Amino acid sequence: MPKVWIADKMSSRAIEVFKTRGVDVDYKPGLSDEEKLAIAGDYDAIAVRSSTTLKGGLLDAAKRVKVIGRAGIGVDNIDIEGCSRRGIVVMNTPFGNTITTAELAVSHIVAAARMIPQASASTRAGKWEKARFMGMELTGKKAGVIGAGNIGAIVCDRLKGLHMSVFVYDPFISDERAAAMGVAKIETVEELAETVDVLTIHVPLLDATRNLINADIIARMKKGSIIVNCARGGIVDEDALYDACKSGHLRAAALDVYANEPARDNQLFELDNISFTPHIGASTDEAQENVAVQVAEQMSDYLLSGIVKNAVNVPSLSEEEQRLLAPYLLLTERMGRFIGQTMKPGYSRVKVSFEGHASHINRKPLINTMLQGLLSQSMEDVNAVNAGMLAKDRGIEVAEFACEAQDRFSTLIKLEVEGDEGNRCVSGTLFDESRPRFVSFDTCDVEMAPEGNLIVIQNEDKPGMIAAMGGVLSAANINIGDFRLGRREDAKTAVAIIQVDTSPSQEVLDQLAALPDMLVVRYAKLGAM
Repeated sequence: MPKVWIADKMSSRAIEVFKTRGVDVDYKPGLSDEEKLAIAGDYDAIAVRSSTTLKGGLLDAAKRVKVIGRAGIGVDNIDIEGCSRRGIVVMNTPFGNTITTAELAVSHIVAAARMIPQASASTRAGKWEKARFMGMELTGKKAGVIGAGNIGAIVCDRLKGLHMSVFVYDPFISDERAAAMGVAKIETVEELAETVDVLTIHVPLLDATRNLINADIIARMKKGSIIVNCARGGIVDEDALYDACKSGHLRAAALDVYANEPARDNQLFELDNISFTPHIGASTDEAQENVAVQVAEQMSDYLLSGIVKNAVNVPSLSEEEQRLLAPYLLLTERMGRFIGQTMKPGYSRVKVSFEGHASHINRKPLINTMLQGLLSQSMEDVNAVNAGMLAKDRGIEVAEFACEAQDRFSTLIKLEVEGDEGNRCVSGTLFDESRPRFVSFDTCDVEMAPEGNLIVIQNEDKPGMIAAMGGVLSAANINIGDFRLGRREDAKTAVAIIQVDTSPSQEVLDQLAALPDMLVVRYAKLGAM
């Protein structure tokens, strides 16, 4: 039974989900660094929020971990590259707190426009400063939204409900998507800043978005505009924001996130036209329960069924995709493992071609699984998560091709590997859309189920070769379960794939290789399907 450690405070619903699914779970939030290090190696999975940082020594100590689940969106506290190299799937829950975070952003916009926090503090202090708190009406104003993803799209919808004209900067959405949302798409941040009265940010913190809202962008905004950031600290240049709010160029700003958190000492706190919350975008009862349930469901699905959802370092698969791809994943893993055992390491290029039906499916998981099968024969701790990265680290070029055209098979996958030993290739298909089969080896047509103990032979195409091979195996008391032949007329060579009931010893393989006119003898152990 897989075992999960919930390392941060989380709704008890997560525990219920794990137990209902048949996953052992320990709820141990708030441990010291030493205590975390002491137990990290006991678990197959770790669920966190933002308090536990899975980097460095703690990640090194989590040697059994296969999946890390973040109950929330941001994964800043997790070493994604380090996890990928270790073959650990990292998941987040991008939908559990989208509405809650969007609502907070809209609340900040309204509060900043009407100076509600400042008016509340003044009134509580016994003052009655009606003239001081002259606000800005939002109806008819122009709102700018940077990032129209899960949260940004909801913000757009809510702002339209306030009868604002909404403009969006997001290079990843199409004109058609913008039209369907009922917003105007703007091509640059500079143009957006010059157009709108309110600017709200909903993108992750990346190298490309760090200080995206800087002094130049703020200077382009209309005098009396408002900036709201409920996304990530560091996207807005806090020094530039300070200057603009202090000078009065900006009417107001509102922040839920900061460059350095927890933000206990920040120069922005000096200004009374900026309102603040302590990173509470996801802090509602509904959101906390949603993300806890979602992360537990996702992690259980992966641990028990291999289903990947909302992963940030590998392609995600729905249950339907998992069912569709299952026979393909088995085929591609066997293809990679077959070449990995029949070709010596020292690979320089891998080419994968998808034809017919195979060209229309989600191919990235298939390539990862194929690389896993190939590299696992000469490397340890390779899986579908880290195989691509390990191949890149070793200078192996991976090329992918897809073609709808069909030849003899309605679906076909071909793996070609180049390396120090030359070239090897194997092609595979599915019989009845479910049964993996090899259909060629080194451009020679030869059909075989990819299972069991396979002796692969290339030889000069001369009489007596089959009898000689059979004689060696018979003398070693090795029974032949299947014997498939192919030939290349132009090269006058033949290929044999012999499925045997027991593993041949190296002595037997050497005897086969010593036969006259023998070119290549290799052995691949693929196991049962």
